[in-house]
Amino acid sequence: MSKPDKKQTILDTALTLFVSQGFYATSTASIAKQAGVATGTLFHHFPSKDELMNHLFLTIKQEFANEIQAQIKDSGDLKQDAEHLWCSAIQWAMDNPLKQEFFQQYSMSPSIAIEIREQAMNGILGFMGALLQQGQAQGLLAAYPLALMQDNCHGQYLAATRFFLDNPQTWQDKSHRQASFALFWNAMAKS
Repeated sequence: MSKPDKKQTILDTALTLFVSQGFYATSTASIAKQAGVATGTLFHHFPSKDELMNHLFLTIKQEFANEIQAQIKDSGDLKQDAEHLWCSAIQWAMDNPLKQEFFQQYSMSPSIAIEIREQAMNGILGFMGALLQQGQAQGLLAAYPLALMQDNCHGQYLAATRFFLDNPQTWQDKSHRQASFALFWNAMAKS
């Protein structure tokens, strides 16, 4: 097995163990053992469990952002484009339940340093802030502070995906999809 394969195996194993056992209950030794690598190999790639967690968090967030950015449409109707983006984001969660469970557990957790969360929100997901600002400039969205809006959007996404992951049959129901977007949009819409 080549080094990149070992690194990915470590990441995949850590993802599974962090979700099933929790960050604090998962030791680096258990990750290495489950991944079938020496503990030294794990530390070669990730000097600490915190660095492994941060790398995993940012890698998955980037994967999510890449998928969502690929779905951005510029139809000229921001609300319609936002609904498409919202549904694409939830579809990603439905297609990647383990990764979404990881986000559910760790997005707001003290296990992820605030600097890493800010890097994810303002760097990797910076395009979302730009879309919010565009909506504000067009007079469609309320002029709330951008950072607060971003965190609120994130919280709504986590709540919606939690609901749909717990009730997967409802994701197939158009009225549930539309209601989830209406809740999201109406929280930001200019009244």
